[in-house]
Amino acid sequence: MAETQIEWTDATWNPVAGCSIVTAGCTHCYAMEMARRLEAMGVEKYAKLTRKTGKRTVWNGVVREDRESLSIPLRWRKSRKIFVNSMSDLFHERVSDAFISDVWQVMRETQHHHYQILTKRPERMAKLVATHIGEILPNVWLGTSIENSDVVERVGHLRQAPAAIRFISFEPLIGAVGRVDLRDIHWAIVGGESGKSARPIREEWIDEIHLQCLSAGTAFFFKQWGTWGKDNKKRSKRANGREYRGRTWDEMPTVPIAVP
Repeated sequence: MAETQIEWTDATWNPVAGCSIVTAGCTHCYAMEMARRLEAMGVEKYAKLTRKTGKRTVWNGVVREDRESLSIPLRWRKSRKIFVNSMSDLFHERVSDAFISDVWQVMRETQHHHYQILTKRPERMAKLVATHIGEILPNVWLGTSIENSDVVERVGHLRQAPAAIRFISFEPLIGAVGRVDLRDIHWAIVGGESGKSARPIREEWIDEIHLQCLSAGTAFFFKQWGTWGKDNKKRSKRANGREYRGRTWDEMPTVPIAVP
């Protein structure tokens, strides 16, 4: 993978393929359908990772470590923000500690890039980074996804992870999150769900997060309304746009200076 249309990053890098559904935020994950399409195109890496259940494509639990992809960031000379595993989860239980260490080694050798790692398994991430990795790389950002109040405890695990930058992706935001302790959380991304089966987002849920970001000094990035707009009408993602409270919000965390 390389360039991407994701608003908050420059490129994607997928050393892991395949995943499994863990919470409600995974229900309509775009990566499941994308993996099916890539398999249909003959991309071997994504073969036999999904199954059909009714009209839906879902993960079947197979997870594949792709060693050939480890060298990709080494070939990118220009500094980039790189979203690690946009199609999977580096801290999935079927990804070995040894392979995660190999991913860390690549990031260690390419400190002209900034790596953004997002997981729904922050408990394993915190434990592994603290004990097995044992260091903070200034170019590695660690994040977790929180889609509603049912999984807000993930922020506590994230806070225990040694990291230069910690961030939360409130996407797809499918419910109110309530009180979130944003101490030592540097960045928050908020976005609604896209696609024909998208669940609606409410402006008051966004307000709740935005106000807490202001109070905590956490950078706020509003990615999209998704399929449902602030007027509760269902339209295309493009039609609903990215404007919240009369403007776009593209705040980014203050990051360490990249090594040339």
